[in-house]
Amino acid sequence: MSFKELGLDSHILTAIQEAGYTEPTPIQAAAIPVVIQGGDVIGIAQTGTGKTAAFTLPILTRLAANPIPQGQRRHTRVLVLAPTRELVAQIEENVLAYAKHLPLKIAKVYGGVGEKPQKDALRAGSDIVIACPGRLLDLMGQRCADFSKLEYLVLDEADRMLDMGFLPDIRRVINQLPKKRQTLMFSATLSKEIESLTHEFQHSPKIVQIGKRSNPAETVTQLVYEVQKHLKLSLLMHLLKDDSMQMVLVFSRTKHGADKIARKLEQSGVRCATLHANRSQNQRLRALDDFKTGTVRVLVATDIAARGIDVDGISHVVNFDFPHIVEDYVHRIGRTGRAQAIGDAISFVSPDEAADLRKLEKFINRGLVRKRAEGFDYNAASPVVSDERPERREQQRQFQQRRPQGQGGQQRHGQGGGGGRSGGHGGQGGGRSGGHGGQQGGGRGQQQGERRSAPSANAAPRGQQGQAPKRDGQQPSTARKLWNRLTGK
Repeated sequence: MSFKELGLDSHILTAIQEAGYTEPTPIQAAAIPVVIQGGDVIGIAQTGTGKTAAFTLPILTRLAANPIPQGQRRHTRVLVLAPTRELVAQIEENVLAYAKHLPLKIAKVYGGVGEKPQKDALRAGSDIVIACPGRLLDLMGQRCADFSKLEYLVLDEADRMLDMGFLPDIRRVINQLPKKRQTLMFSATLSKEIESLTHEFQHSPKIVQIGKRSNPAETVTQLVYEVQKHLKLSLLMHLLKDDSMQMVLVFSRTKHGADKIARKLEQSGVRCATLHANRSQNQRLRALDDFKTGTVRVLVATDIAARGIDVDGISHVVNFDFPHIVEDYVHRIGRTGRAQAIGDAISFVSPDEAADLRKLEKFINRGLVRKRAEGFDYNAASPVVSDERPERREQQRQFQQRRPQGQGGQQRHGQGGGGGRSGGHGGQGGGRSGGHGGQQGGGRGQQQGERRSAPSANAAPRGQQGQAPKRDGQQPSTARKLWNRLTGK
């Protein structure tokens, strides 16, 4: 089947041809005619199969067939909601490519950058708005957006949009949209629980499903390396010696973990960048651009990037931390093997992650191939050198320098009688003072005698130690009196 047989507008067909596409993917061939017919649609297909074009191309065709009359003020006709900034930017890039021969204005809205350009674009009127829910709600609250004549609503990565805390924001946005509209939902995964929520937003939707729900793409080779947690970094650096690992995306469970991995790789001479929520929008865009252009070989990311990276040529995806959620695994490894290309997905699995691996294998109904790296020492001990950040070590050093030494110039393990709460080497250092051989504890310093060390030369033998002396003019404490009674003193 060709794109021309799908009923697309001629201007769009020209743009598709210029982009180098010759025939539609299965999800595009199945979904495009259904969307063009009108009505709500749920589209489900594996990651990397062209779902963005599956909703973009038919919507553009419908817009081209019903242009806004000349002289009429432009208004927003299409709203696309996506969970991450990267995905918003990726969708905008695709829409601009497909709509290059149409007189349409496209605006993107997301946080992390200045509001003013986005406000101006919304107020001037944009035919298509692609947005993250949070920033969009802010601008809607400032009355910058007019969706009173909206015709199409798209929820991309619908499972993530309706899960993980996005649902309240989605409801707030949709409550301010016209009831009469066409609503499309597209995702690689859509659980039955989440699917039930779509009835809030759609009317008798048609489900277009390609392949088994939630299964990884068949073009991805999936391998498991069983390794102790403390050896994961060493194993990653060992594997990166292979020149075939040219463009590698590494997934970490945490932001701090991603920074740690990147820091170690840089120290070993591997050029890399990081992508996570603590990075500014400009830093995230720069990291993606450097990865796309080959300036860096490795991109270390958290799961936030799994839904927004659409980069051709990723040779390997490495699950440094094995994901707890099956759908996250599917999205992660879907960053390689895109559009029928070949790719490898490597998962490091430590003993405490074995249960998550078994859960995944049960879900996809097959086991993953185990592999061992040649020449790698799986029995190496845990590194002795701390990976603590240099700035943290400096803070600790400065803290120790500022820490008071106690009154009277006593050293931490000095031989002077330990005041405060410490006990000495000799006599019964009870109460709040103690000394050597029953001598009076000196001062009230904070230092402490070495309680567990051998007795000093001045200490009386065990059982012959005298009572700790009273301070001048003071009676023994209640605790001391009780001790003396118990020991027969």
